[in-house]
Amino acid sequence: MGYILLEGGAEFGGRMSEPDLLAIELAGGFDAPIRIFPTAAAPDNNHARAGKNGMFWFHGLGARDVDVVNVIDESSANDPNLAASIRTSKLVYLLGGFPRHLGETLADSLTWQAALEAYHNGAVIAGSSAGAMVLCEHYYDPYEKNLFPGLNLLPNTCVLPHHNSAGKSWAKPLLESLPGSVLIGIDEETGMISDPDGRWLVSGAGEVTLYRSGWQVSVHARGEQFVL
Repeated sequence: MGYILLEGGAEFGGRMSEPDLLAIELAGGFDAPIRIFPTAAAPDNNHARAGKNGMFWFHGLGARDVDVVNVIDESSANDPNLAASIRTSKLVYLLGGFPRHLGETLADSLTWQAALEAYHNGAVIAGSSAGAMVLCEHYYDPYEKNLFPGLNLLPNTCVLPHHNSAGKSWAKPLLESLPGSVLIGIDEETGMISDPDGRWLVSGAGEVTLYRSGWQVSVHARGEQFVL
């Protein structure tokens, strides 16, 4: 089994270097193959620019094997050649953007199954903003103001990205709609990464805020560990 990295947004800049460098280390170092999904940026035709930004960022951190996997729709999500590239990767990174497009494009696809195979073989699966949201059992689409089923890599969870700005306003209504779930508020330029024992480590500029039923709230700063 591999690792999961959830990030709160504002990727590819500032203190995001801390969680991303940790992910590269866990993936096997600077020669580890990194594959970027620009899928969430496709609805407004921003996927090419977003993918290039991701490549530039990871190269700037010292990574040497970085590529964008051009999964932008259902057809490309089921391309066996793209799936083969993902299957052998050690760090799979889902960019931010439109969560529903990302979640529905990847669900039951060949490329997502390949990402899961890589994860079960020790790879890191990372997501920022929309990318982090769809990895959970549930995600809230702020464009449609509705809840949708996620990819369920993390059961009984729902991520609130950009928590230090817009995300925290979603907490109360979502906790009422998802009383059995843990809401995970992640600040911008902040990540939380799992370890094999089920603990999570906070890294980056901000904090991670957990909301549980009964309005139980706990806040975890950089360097702190917690269990979901």
